[in-house]
Amino acid sequence: MMSWASVFRLRQYAKSSLWIVPLFGLVLGVILAECAIAADGADWPPSGWRYSATTASGVLSAIVGAMVALLGFVVTIGVLVVQQATGTLSPRYMRLWYRDRLQKAVLATFTGTFAFAFSLLRSIEANSVPDLGVTLAGVAVAVSLLLLLVYLNRFTHNLRPVAIADLVGRMGEDVFARGALAIRRAAPRQDKPVPSGGPVARIHCEHGGAIQAFNAAGLVAEAARHDCTFVVPHLIGDFVPPGAVLVEVHGGTSASDVHGGRSVPDPDRVTGLVALGPERTIEQDPAFALRILVDIAIRALSPAVNDPTTAVQVLNHVESFLHVTGGSPLPGRYVLADGHGRPRLVLRGRDWENYLQLAVSEIRDYGASSMQVCRRLRALLEGLLDTLPAAHLPAVRTELVLLQESVEREFTDPARRAIAQEADRQGIGGEHRAQQ
Repeated sequence: MMSWASVFRLRQYAKSSLWIVPLFGLVLGVILAECAIAADGADWPPSGWRYSATTASGVLSAIVGAMVALLGFVVTIGVLVVQQATGTLSPRYMRLWYRDRLQKAVLATFTGTFAFAFSLLRSIEANSVPDLGVTLAGVAVAVSLLLLLVYLNRFTHNLRPVAIADLVGRMGEDVFARGALAIRRAAPRQDKPVPSGGPVARIHCEHGGAIQAFNAAGLVAEAARHDCTFVVPHLIGDFVPPGAVLVEVHGGTSASDVHGGRSVPDPDRVTGLVALGPERTIEQDPAFALRILVDIAIRALSPAVNDPTTAVQVLNHVESFLHVTGGSPLPGRYVLADGHGRPRLVLRGRDWENYLQLAVSEIRDYGASSMQVCRRLRALLEGLLDTLPAAHLPAVRTELVLLQESVEREFTDPARRAIAQEADRQGIGGEHRAQQ
């Protein structure tokens, strides 16, 4: 039986694969062709829709060639996306682009139409023409062309850095909201203490990798079965080398007490509830979305690109993400309980300082010489001061001090320094806020 981690990795592969859905389209095309041949009756289609064997062969042959050419065209677009993403965006975005459902639908339609037309060709004879199938093949071509136009429209409009920033930012906010809701529902009762002693056992991972996801419900159930508490010493997204400690077992029993009648968690079963992979994913890691946003911004600030306006636009979505995360309690450690309220799983989490530093520190360093970026960063931080709870404000004030020091180092001229110190939500050009 496959472990949860294996199923998760298989699901991730299926989501990112560009051949599985088109393969289903290919098989479906063959099946529909056989159905069309079987359903072709003497009284349908009308005489105006009947075809000679020569015409039908020519039409279907043209459709087969056109679908092959269109498939090559879509593949060419995919190569261009890879080049643009690795050059001006973030290579991490490619993992999300591979999952685009419209792209897979276009490829599946093309392969299905190809298989449908090719399967009909073999049934054409001098006195037997699949008239219904030829008509349906023409309809399939029309649908394929319409989907291609929709795909091109999406490709040209949604591959701009600001559009990608909006998509990634919303995905990160959704993941954060779902995770926060799940943790609140699984919070333990206050009268149940969390084990504070050292672990009685440590479970090591056989193969290294980045932590992509936890099966929190499975870990809680496994800990409850053995009357212990699992503590995961790593953050989601951390890379764990082979042989490192993946889970600590607190409470319950040690391995030497097995003969006393109490059970010990099976290491393979526990590690099967933690998915490791070659890179981070966004499913349970909202900080990965923030990482992609920051990558896009600092690439725009590189000397090779020199596009601070794009960085300012990305900061709009960074600010939205920070308002979502900053409005929630971020204790840095999350305790999940079983049905009786007993703590069973302790997970590390990112606190507010982690999110804030990830969001602004690199952009501040790479954009220190850009007056536009400095002004937008100040507006972002001052906006956080106005809306966040008091517990999160010291970290924001620290970032404001660091920004001020950066501006003073980069802008030695008093006049330019005074301009760079003003808060402006457009970078330069918007109504700035007077300094307090």
